[in-house]
Amino acid sequence: MDSALGIIVIVIGLLVSIALHEVGHMLPAKKFGVRVSEYFVGFGPKLWSTRRGETEYGLKAIPLGGYVRLIGMYPPARPGQKQRKGRLAEMVRDARMMSQDEILPGQEPRAFYNLSAPKKVTVMLGGPVMNLLIAVVLIAIVQVGFGDLGPSTKLGTVQACVGAASVQGGNDEQPCTDGALPGPAMSAGLRVGDEIVAVDGVQIASWDQVPAAIRDAAGAVSIDYLRDGQQFSTTMTPVEVSSTGANGKTLTRRYIGIAPEEQWQSQPISTVPGIVWGQMTSMAGIVVELPMKVYQTATAVVSPRQERDQDSVISVVGVGRIAGEITSAPTQDLPSGFRVVSLLSLLAGLNIALFVFNLIPLVPLDGGHVVGALYEGLKRQIARLRRRERPGPVDTARMVPVAFGMFIVLIVMGAVLIVADIVDPISLFAAG
Repeated sequence: MDSALGIIVIVIGLLVSIALHEVGHMLPAKKFGVRVSEYFVGFGPKLWSTRRGETEYGLKAIPLGGYVRLIGMYPPARPGQKQRKGRLAEMVRDARMMSQDEILPGQEPRAFYNLSAPKKVTVMLGGPVMNLLIAVVLIAIVQVGFGDLGPSTKLGTVQACVGAASVQGGNDEQPCTDGALPGPAMSAGLRVGDEIVAVDGVQIASWDQVPAAIRDAAGAVSIDYLRDGQQFSTTMTPVEVSSTGANGKTLTRRYIGIAPEEQWQSQPISTVPGIVWGQMTSMAGIVVELPMKVYQTATAVVSPRQERDQDSVISVVGVGRIAGEITSAPTQDLPSGFRVVSLLSLLAGLNIALFVFNLIPLVPLDGGHVVGALYEGLKRQIARLRRRERPGPVDTARMVPVAFGMFIVLIVMGAVLIVADIVDPISLFAAG
């Protein structure tokens, strides 16, 4: 049941992200006067729809995307343009005809292809930028509301014994055996949950100060601590503990047998841009290597001798499985707030992926339309500088075969990853 909860949360989060992505396209398009006839989340059979003004809004059965239909995406063929033959040329002509048929009589100026290049870029970038904004908000919530998981000044372990028979964790006061020494901290009365406020009179702001203060103290160490809202003080004498490092040298340190409790530590909002940039650059590297990574995943699935890399790319099925693991993991094994932080971070990562992936400069992705608009704007600027007649819209219909081919590639890659995530899934809590 807990696993299903994680999957439901991610599915809803993904649908909201897709819906807002399409809103990012629709709002500027309407602002610039383009008629938007449809706004749908999902593909396939229609589940529900309603009409508001000139736009039909609705949901479809397959929640793997969405779309807005912008009228007049492709300009008509230029007068005198040579008619080519073949299947690809027929696809281009069909696309032009469908585009023209959608334009209502007298509304030709409202066609998308009549927009200026900057306005086309704004409409096409609206969707990916919306995903980027979603990611920024989610990461800000995680950083400011929770932060990083790190050692606090509250005790998570008070060791009963120091030595061969030492007992880790808890407030275990059983007698020490096999020559082990009683833990100085426990013998002095410290217990799990106590919060250290000072060592030898020096106020403690972070855990890093505690071992340093114990190391620098001469002889006995006094510790001030809070328990149930009241402050107490105790004194103990650290024991000398020796250990041999990787370089063969022996290190001796003063030790009282305590360890911190891990807690969330809120971070300033200024940390958000760096985290977003880091995730964007990392995702860009994955996108560049995506064909090879999909191939490696496919070979790992079909080859009994090759294991799937735990860092390999995953599909929406894999994301759902990870979300299920997050919500079904035993609570006692995880820090408080881990599930919320993990799910928010997962959704933020998905939106970063949508932002970067949609910027690939190939149609039907948004980046392909952006490149077409920039090319159109460049041609018009060159014509202006040369004092020539302003050229018409770029014939983007000629890219329809490329879009069709790219669509097939995306389907194949998605199918490979879905199969891999079913037969050889990635686990968030993989051993090792």
